[in-house]
Amino acid sequence: MLLIFLKLFAWLPLPLLHAVAHPLGWLLYGLQTRQRYYTETNLALCFPELSETERRRLTRGSLIETVKVLLEYPLLFLGRRNRVLNLVKEVSGESLLKDGLARGKGVIALVPHLGNWEVTNLYTSRHYPITSMYRPQRHPGMDTIFKQGRERFGAQLVPSNNKGMRDLLRSLQQGKLIGALPDQNPGAGTGVFVPFFGVNTYTPVFAGRLANRTGASVVMVVAERLPWGRGFRIKFSPASESINCPDNNEAATSINRDLQKIIRANPMQYWWSYNRFRTRPEGEPPIYRSK
Repeated sequence: MLLIFLKLFAWLPLPLLHAVAHPLGWLLYGLQTRQRYYTETNLALCFPELSETERRRLTRGSLIETVKVLLEYPLLFLGRRNRVLNLVKEVSGESLLKDGLARGKGVIALVPHLGNWEVTNLYTSRHYPITSMYRPQRHPGMDTIFKQGRERFGAQLVPSNNKGMRDLLRSLQQGKLIGALPDQNPGAGTGVFVPFFGVNTYTPVFAGRLANRTGASVVMVVAERLPWGRGFRIKFSPASESINCPDNNEAATSINRDLQKIIRANPMQYWWSYNRFRTRPEGEPPIYRSK
């Protein structure tokens, strides 16, 4: 029944989905939801220079963009192939990816949670062999939809564990492309505390380690939404060279600096409703209040 409903939902035009997201985003804001709390807390930490009015406007806009991500899933994972691919209207900087692959040492594509990160996976997997880590969904039915949707254009998903890390390393050693999310909370012992918008943030280190070990090129990739539901703009940009530094702290700091630059260019489309700062250094009080 769930699959039938989602398939029907996948037929809806993107402008209509985005129009529906506006009242739902306002609802998330008006009901004092957890998503609003995380968004407000994160924006207060990361943009202290903004006025209260500016942060409220950014909070509401960000929640609307978050709803758009959710409403886009059925279309991206279950919609007709040509329709999904045609959602990408503009691409810039793709030569960075092609040149990196031509070097023969592989490419690490870092995809922050901005716009719709699933679009970047579908686009790249349609044109290049790509291996990415995957964390299963709690609901078995949704897990099947997500996994099949992400693999529909040829992507290979590997588990987010030691075996998955070995698979990513093997892909790079074969000169292939791997994808990773650089702004998730990593597991215990797999990150370091470095600044992110001035906040000491637990940050993954595996991308820097892989780049240092293999000599792979590293690119940042985002799929920004275009106005009025017209589709997406994919932008490739070079990561700073210091990402392949053998020092984990310096490499992670480099990633966060690159992320900040990308996010500041389009802060409303970033995933501020994620509890990014939940892991704190030993002895430091929590940032988020408990439920």
